[in-house]
Amino acid sequence: MTPAPIIRPATLADAETITEIYNHAVAHTTAIWNETIVDVQNRKDWITERQGAGFPILVSENAEGHVTGYATYGPWRPHEGYRHTVEHSVYVHPDHQRLGLGRHLMHALLTKAEEAKVHIMIAGIDASNEGSIRLHEQLGFQASAPLPEVGTKFGRWLDLVFMWKKIEG
Repeated sequence: MTPAPIIRPATLADAETITEIYNHAVAHTTAIWNETIVDVQNRKDWITERQGAGFPILVSENAEGHVTGYATYGPWRPHEGYRHTVEHSVYVHPDHQRLGLGRHLMHALLTKAEEAKVHIMIAGIDASNEGSIRLHEQLGFQASAPLPEVGTKFGRWLDLVFMWKKIEG
């Protein structure tokens, strides 16, 4: 059995590995619908901006001290009425997938959301990503109706499922 990872706040020193994980998702998956590869400075700026706005970025670290994944949340929509709702992301390095790291990161992220008194957490998931949908269901997220063909990547239309969880009453 894989030992539980260390989960800690990200630092700028983690930007290189976060960039690698992010760019792998961009280039090879529909977990993120961006198509632009970013550089390390882009992720450093993102870390600084996200943390400066009071949002967490957590990383998982293995026994050797290598970052194996990350999770974060930020605003769902820009209007004040949505200020108690966040949307999250969780990504695991391709060499460390299917080891339960996403679940560990999500548990830690949900704890941060509780501490911040977040009301609702949302996940936007490619409808064909059965593993992510199953993980979110196991964590207590509920699915809303899929939105057909609202995105495109790799030359095909993608359906989006929003999943949500009530964090704070």
